[in-house]
Amino acid sequence: MMHIVILSSADLKKELLHNGIQEQTQLTWIKKPEDFLSHLQADAFMDLLFENTGQRRELLKQLLPAPVIVNSVAHTLTDIGLPVIRINAWPTFLKSALIEAHAPEEFKQKAGKIFLEFNKKPEWLPDEPGFITARVISMIINEAYISLEEGVSSKEDINTAMKLGTNYPFGPFEWIEKIGASEILSLLNRLKTHQPRYQPSPLLQV
Repeated sequence: MMHIVILSSADLKKELLHNGIQEQTQLTWIKKPEDFLSHLQADAFMDLLFENTGQRRELLKQLLPAPVIVNSVAHTLTDIGLPVIRINAWPTFLKSALIEAHAPEEFKQKAGKIFLEFNKKPEWLPDEPGFITARVISMIINEAYISLEEGVSSKEDINTAMKLGTNYPFGPFEWIEKIGASEILSLLNRLKTHQPRYQPSPLLQV
């Protein structure tokens, strides 16, 4: 039996459990980061509300060498500076049976077993901001705001066009409401340092 301690919002908890869990899995849900320290004997930890602050890093360091999974889309492991498992757990993405992830080689096998507890499989990707899906979605959202700024169409029509034209589950303005503008801006600002095409729309920064 594997004991996993998880810091999560209600919505992300629902998404994480979307595909069910293995029968013998023991999950402990906590409400604040400090609660991790009450469960140091657990087999693994998940911080789905991770913030890349010095205080949070120091706290998570106390959980090592157990596997620690963090939801970190914009910040890479190089930024974080800890041997943790980094995943894309933006709202709406965690439902998938495939999770975009990056981890030190020595943790990949353990991480795979943890994801299997939730009937999910990791897709191991390079340690880059945004992985793949979040990078694409953030760019689509940014282009939608640029189109809105230029008067090309309305939010409602852009949402409809994207859903009908690409079969996406949400339009760009619906997606940003679910993910959060701060998350999109954080990723775009990281990406623009190397690729100017990711420069956020002025409307998105309001």
